[in-house]
Amino acid sequence: MTPKSDQVLSLLQARLDKAAILAGDAIDPRYSDDLAGERGARPELVLRPRGTDEVAEILKVCNDARLPLVVQGGRTGLSGGARVLAGEAVLSLERMTTLREVEPTAGTIVADAGVPLQLVQEKADTAGLVFGVDIGARGTATIGGNIATNAGGIRVLRYGSFRAQVLGLEAVLADGSVLSSLKGLAKDNSGYDLGQLFIGSEGTLGVVTRACLRLHPRPVTQSAAFCSLPSLGAAFGLLTFLRARLGNLLSGFEVILAPLMGDMVAALGFTAPVALSTPVYVLADIQGMSPGTDEEAFIETLSQAIEDGLVEDVVVSQSDREFHALWTLRDDVNRFLFAEDAMLSLDVSLPLPEMGAFLDMARAAQRQVDPAARDYVFGHLGDGNLHYVVRTDRPDQVAGAVFDCVAKSGGSISAEHGIGLDKKAYLHLTRAPAELAAMRRLKAALDPNNILNPGRIFDMPPALPNV
Repeated sequence: MTPKSDQVLSLLQARLDKAAILAGDAIDPRYSDDLAGERGARPELVLRPRGTDEVAEILKVCNDARLPLVVQGGRTGLSGGARVLAGEAVLSLERMTTLREVEPTAGTIVADAGVPLQLVQEKADTAGLVFGVDIGARGTATIGGNIATNAGGIRVLRYGSFRAQVLGLEAVLADGSVLSSLKGLAKDNSGYDLGQLFIGSEGTLGVVTRACLRLHPRPVTQSAAFCSLPSLGAAFGLLTFLRARLGNLLSGFEVILAPLMGDMVAALGFTAPVALSTPVYVLADIQGMSPGTDEEAFIETLSQAIEDGLVEDVVVSQSDREFHALWTLRDDVNRFLFAEDAMLSLDVSLPLPEMGAFLDMARAAQRQVDPAARDYVFGHLGDGNLHYVVRTDRPDQVAGAVFDCVAKSGGSISAEHGIGLDKKAYLHLTRAPAELAAMRRLKAALDPNNILNPGRIFDMPPALPNV
């Protein structure tokens, strides 16, 4: 261990319980990295607090010693944000798992940062409510990590991203100062909304320890439709048509492009719900409050879409079992891709009118740098978020080519996975110099010693020596 780590260890051993500090051979290899794939360094220490007070104690000691910390939740990120670099310690929030009861009148719940997303969903469901964010890693991804990356998922079309679910939060600054606002007020215009700074900041400005989350009325009807379509243009036409005819009933609108659908079915060995004869597939669903009426409106609208030539074939769920079976197919996309080798996973956001041109441009650019590359594209078409995954042995060249096309299309190089370590070299493509300078000023103000997730999102200029 370094002298900084020795200093931190000697101070914290007397202040925290034995299970809160892991050192040497006691450090499990899982703390070195996240799902991005590249192996990280062995942490100097792993610090595992039980609550906000202990987080504050740890940060104060580490800040005084100038020991850099990597903040970890469920380690399900895909941008290398939780991957450990040499000389860094880990601050793991995995022991912070308190989940309060639902407040039924306000429709809120307070969760510690280490609570898995799925537990919040289940608690809300038991109370007759629903939490507005759902992602494939729901069983492992934690509330703190979701907030830090402003997670999106499959319900942004209806409920918004994670930012829209946070009514208040508690965070600890690098010097150990605690900022707490868990009142759950739907409206509070009394000065700066400091909590918003930490949502999507990837742990670089402070450590989120608790949050007051907004819950929503649970729908009593739901129905899903899996559609085959002749083109991406038809998918946009279907989205516009469903929105116009169904309004807020429309809850999800996911797209899977060829060849992903065919390769996935072949690899996983199941039968596709429709014939795989078209280039575009859409999973759309509704959730509402009027049994019978909602489902009838959905079927009538889809029938009209077929007559209008937007949809070639469609299967509509007739039961809850069939509804969940269709959504399991969407989850199977991740299961298929995570089992493949040499996969580059890009997560981009595009203006909807530019998406078709972007795909043509990106695929052409991709072929220029790697003619053998094979792309698998899927995502949340309703909010402009595509997951552009490529099997390639030239990941850096392909990423650069695709991100350049994102910039030319007016998009973002990260829709919901964040920048982390892996995408910071490309951030300048879609964020202006003035924006990056403002971000650095915020970082310098809240974390002047640069101990919180240093080098994630962007690099800070070297500190001037003391004179």
